[in-house]
Amino acid sequence: MAYSITPVILTAKELAVHFGEQIILDKASLSIHEQDRIGLVGRNGAGKSTFLKIISGLMPCDSGEVAKRRELVIGFLSQEFTLDETKNVHANILSGSEKVISLIEEYNSTPFDSPQHEKLQIQIDDLDGWNLEKNIEMLMKSLNAPPKERMVATLSGGEKRRVALCRALISHPDLLILDEPTNHLDTNSIEWIENYLAEYSGTCIFVTHDRYFLDRIANRIVELSNGTFYSHQGNYTDYLINKSQRHAVKEIEEKKRNNFLRRELEWVLKGPRARRTKAKSRLDNFYEVQAQQVKEVELDVEMIIPEPEKLGNKILELKNVGIELGGKTLFTGFHYAFPYKKRIGVVGKNGTGKTTLLKILLGEISPTYGQIEYGEKTDFNYVDQSRLLLNDEDTVIKAIGEGNDYVKFGRRQISVWTYLRRFLFTDDRINTLVGRLSGGEKSRLTLARILKNGGNFLLLDEPTNDLDLPTLRVLEEALISFDGCVVVVSHDRYFLNRVCNGIIALEGDGQIIYSEGDYDYYVQKRKLRQAAIVAELPKIIKEEVQEKPKVRKLTWKENKELEMMEENIFNAESDVARIETIFSSSDFYVKFANKTVELNKQLEESKMKVKFLYERWEELEKIKTPS
Repeated sequence: MAYSITPVILTAKELAVHFGEQIILDKASLSIHEQDRIGLVGRNGAGKSTFLKIISGLMPCDSGEVAKRRELVIGFLSQEFTLDETKNVHANILSGSEKVISLIEEYNSTPFDSPQHEKLQIQIDDLDGWNLEKNIEMLMKSLNAPPKERMVATLSGGEKRRVALCRALISHPDLLILDEPTNHLDTNSIEWIENYLAEYSGTCIFVTHDRYFLDRIANRIVELSNGTFYSHQGNYTDYLINKSQRHAVKEIEEKKRNNFLRRELEWVLKGPRARRTKAKSRLDNFYEVQAQQVKEVELDVEMIIPEPEKLGNKILELKNVGIELGGKTLFTGFHYAFPYKKRIGVVGKNGTGKTTLLKILLGEISPTYGQIEYGEKTDFNYVDQSRLLLNDEDTVIKAIGEGNDYVKFGRRQISVWTYLRRFLFTDDRINTLVGRLSGGEKSRLTLARILKNGGNFLLLDEPTNDLDLPTLRVLEEALISFDGCVVVVSHDRYFLNRVCNGIIALEGDGQIIYSEGDYDYYVQKRKLRQAAIVAELPKIIKEEVQEKPKVRKLTWKENKELEMMEENIFNAESDVARIETIFSSSDFYVKFANKTVELNKQLEESKMKVKFLYERWEELEKIKTPS
């Protein structure tokens, strides 16, 4: 595939950054071109955020240089964003448009007949500066930001991040730099950002663990590994293919190098008597190849969840459960009995009650309506989304061992050092203070601390936040193979599709929906429901204005139809249950992957048949016994 080369707008040349003995950037170079959509990937602690801060001008490097196109406008959303807490939401977002505001001020103070006046107007038009307030309102609505009059000091962490994201986007920058833009956003907001960036005329470089986001938006993936950049054209899927090929080539080269050294070592050990010029040259070549530094191989987290105790016949059952908080009904009328090895994803907009639902399952919050029945052998393990469980003054080993040399891992004991190595903590990092860890390292440490406690029913609240992509993949594998039940709140669509075989959706206005299958299947069903509602509206309106039909009696044929109705409904509902059982089976993707579309169609047709039969039954009963 041919790729057009566009002008360079920023060049980072031979950047070097060291944190003590740790090498973050090792004379790394990267050029960013117009219309690039660069997904920057790499392990947590590899230096991704550091690099973004350097090119945005917020952090110096030890050596090297960054060259930018003249008058390049940069918009930056960092993980550690700062807002002015003495001002309200609107003022903070407006502060991202300093360039536009200064241009308008200069325009207003420039004589109308001046050549500069027309030049300024063109610049303001290019930045859509005359619609500044309208654009602020659009961004706030699209990203579900808090009201513009709210003081920033009163906002939650998630609300502040939305405000910071609005501030970064409002400037219409030439280069948009986003560090984890999808964190703390619901799926609707994430999809809006995807659509925004898909149509964005500028250049963008971003760090995210959202693989769907990377696949849809990125036209170039840059991996930062061992202080070096590796650039791959295409999206995330293309990158994975290219990376596997790159590693295969490296393995072949390393094998050739080791074979060369083995043969030459045999010659060296023979100790030839005459060190002629040719022999000396051969010896020098041996020492040169031997001295070559081999890049350290990146390891994956060995995230093995302790084997749980067996669950009983009854695990957890919710009967007509509902909750009201602060005078607001979050959801009502929810029925569900958890079967063995069920992995359910909980989705919905922020504020709809996802975390509240987890706490109801735990028994920390009593439902307003309904009741919950717990199995005798059900043992919960809750992974909170906050990081308050960690003490910044503790070392990593103390945070896990709590003064002990061993930890209980399921039914056996292993050393704290062995356990921490499973989560990619090297010997030098094990004695590091928690407060000095990166966000991703803290996330891994929190998981390590809580997962060691076992349990056969895991409740995870946003476990994917701050995890790097390799660790995410291992967490997914661990949850899929977990021999218990899992309920996980997440906005990561890829994660939900890969891990979950059921979805609980909090859709707002008190609505709570359970859907068999993964997240994509839930979305498909939701679209069908919405389409059905839209299609029914004209019919409902028409029926309301029509006169009531004349009273009549059932015909002989209708009487026979009514007599068979219960049996027909039972058969139709059995067909629905049969297909849903296929979707929830553990080997679904092995046996039925190529029949997914056909089964979806059959399921929707069966459900529509059930709906039609119930409506027809009600219709015939009304004719039989008119009110």
